[in-house]
Amino acid sequence: MTQGVFARIDRDVVVAAGPDATSFLQSLLSQDLDPVAVGESVHALLLEPKGKLVVDLRAAHVADDEWWLVCEAGFGAVLAQGLNRFKIRVKAELSDRSAEVAAIAVRAPDSATLAMPAGVVSVRNDWADAPGVEFVGEPDAIDAFAELLPPHGMTEIDADAYEAMRVEPGAPRQGYDIDESTIAQEAFLERDAVSFTKGCFLGQELVCRIDSRGNVTRLLRRLRSKTPLERGATVIADGKDVGKVTSVAGNVALATIRRVVEPPSEVTVRTAGGELTARVEAVA
Repeated sequence: MTQGVFARIDRDVVVAAGPDATSFLQSLLSQDLDPVAVGESVHALLLEPKGKLVVDLRAAHVADDEWWLVCEAGFGAVLAQGLNRFKIRVKAELSDRSAEVAAIAVRAPDSATLAMPAGVVSVRNDWADAPGVEFVGEPDAIDAFAELLPPHGMTEIDADAYEAMRVEPGAPRQGYDIDESTIAQEAFLERDAVSFTKGCFLGQELVCRIDSRGNVTRLLRRLRSKTPLERGATVIADGKDVGKVTSVAGNVALATIRRVVEPPSEVTVRTAGGELTARVEAVA
């Protein structure tokens, strides 16, 4: 029996379908799609030509000529627009189906083995050593899937509890910890979302240059305090502003902090209610 938890989550989906769907996405996304078999999924990024993040996504190979691109809610239109900019004489159609889907996230050691109802697509979304799968599909199909989980030993949790599970291992969330100013290496996205051997993709020059010859000036870090932290709070070290708190789960938070502040440094966090002390921890 599967032991774990599940939560309702919000996801957007852009579907790419047609004879050129795979080659079109392969030319743009940061990950190598060619080895991804039908029924499998992979973490990938759509970057700007200069290397900054457009959308962090999971690409599911649903059929020979069809991919579901699953991303954080609110970014489906951004993803569709970003891809359409480069769709010239390509036999593939892009459709934003975000308004037509619902989603469930399952965090369990063997979550990938769960049987799915028809009309549901799964994407892997592991957090460090915590395996997980997100299931996306028509709302009725997702509701039916949710009813199957408790009999398999799965416990439903609310959004706050799920967010706390994400923050602890340091899994970045678009719109919170990463945005249009993010370079992949700042949030360690290159570790499983970038192929350095596939050939050309959008933004490749910057990502590969940093990998081979340079470092980024800021990094995603975890903060731990004895006092509840606050999203948007300023992180201060040696009297200088060195970063911002981006996600919070009680006394644990994520923050983008200048690289010169190394773990396990202690920093000051300036919140609306005053200043507190926190310890900086590595997330990867």
